[in-house]
Amino acid sequence: MVRLNITLPDDLAKDLKKVNNKSKFIADTLRDRFKKDKKQSMLKQLKEAYQKSALEDQVVVKDWDNTSGDGER
Repeated sequence: MVRLNITLPDDLAKDLKKVNNKSKFIADTLRDRFKKDKKQSMLKQLKEAYQKSALEDQVVVKDWDNTSGDGER
């Protein structure tokens, strides 16, 4: 465990005073946020990969169309 000294805006500090186990609340909140951020990052990477794959597929299809068929272009 690490002990931290942090500064919060007055409104958040006021709301946090109402929480019984502040350390657990903050740790749980941070875990949730980090999990959400990681998921968003992974979704962004997947989207980019799918877009790149779609472009590559279009090139392959175009090349295949030129080589297959009845010899007309």
